Amino acid sequence: MTDPKGLVDAVRGGDRVALARLLSIVEAGGDEARAAMVALPVTVADAVWTVGITGAPGAGKSTLTGALVGHLRATGARVGVLAIDPSSPFTGGAILGDRVRMHDHTTDAGVFIRSMATRGHHGGLARAVPQAIRVLAAAGHDWIVVETVGVGQVEVEIAGTADTTVVVVNPAWGDGVQAAKAGLLEIGDVFVVNKADRDGVAATVHDLEGMLALAGERPWRPPVIETVAPADQGVDELVDAIGRHRNATEGSGEVARRREQRIADEIRGLVLDQLIKQADDFCSGTGFATVVRQVADGVSDPYTAATLLTGGDDGGTA
Repeated sequence: MTDPKGLVDAVRGGDRVALARLLSIVEAGGDEARAAMVALPVTVADAVWTVGITGAPGAGKSTLTGALVGHLRATGARVGVLAIDPSSPFTGGAILGDRVRMHDHTTDAGVFIRSMATRGHHGGLARAVPQAIRVLAAAGHDWIVVETVGVGQVEVEIAGTADTTVVVVNPAWGDGVQAAKAGLLEIGDVFVVNKADRDGVAATVHDLEGMLALAGERPWRPPVIETVAPADQGVDELVDAIGRHRNATEGSGEVARRREQRIADEIRGLVLDQLIKQADDFCSGTGFATVVRQVADGVSDPYTAATLLTGGDDGGTA
């Protein structure tokens, strides 16, 4: 079955093969993806809770994600996982490293793990993640965990996609000022010091709590949790912290505000994609080659050339 509407119906009926196919369509984009999203209303995701896991590469995010999934499954919840992998330099597809590391859950019918490639998308998240979340929600998952490729100066986009953002660091995490510049303090709802069996954990916790205190009073004060993911240590405290954050944001109306902003960001991204496609169309063909030659010959300038291509006002004055 390849018809998007038919796949949506099959997904809602619990067909895992249809779920995989529909996620592939959504990730590829285009007319089929648009048809699928029309058949799948935005509000389908309102019943699920999305947890984002982000942090520096090597922080143990994948192991922690696997442990978190295990605890959620112990409650009987169905869990979807989106592992955002770096794009393969050869195929453009996901490298699938996170699916390999979460092998304990691959045979569990209550867990669906999907790797998605960033495809060079700025911010660490695949463009199709919001749509993929809705697909997993339609499939009946109660929780959706989104793990990013890593966080740097600008890779903080997960905060706009998740209901609860978990930031993972390691002991002796380095320069706290650099971490603050990366936006970690602004996006984190829960902080995890993973690999807490290593030296430096107390100093790291103190460092984090001190910087959070300097951030001033906020309706929700992010807790700092110590974990050793391979030993399942501290993961129950993490689940409890996520639950407390969920209760706090649902009670205050903050989650509704976040979700509306998420929709605004998604629409803005889709508009940007369409404008980029238009730009590619403008910058191709014989007309483009002609204005390039005119600029190269000194007959015109780049600004005038761009205006001619787009049919816009050249901004000149009378």
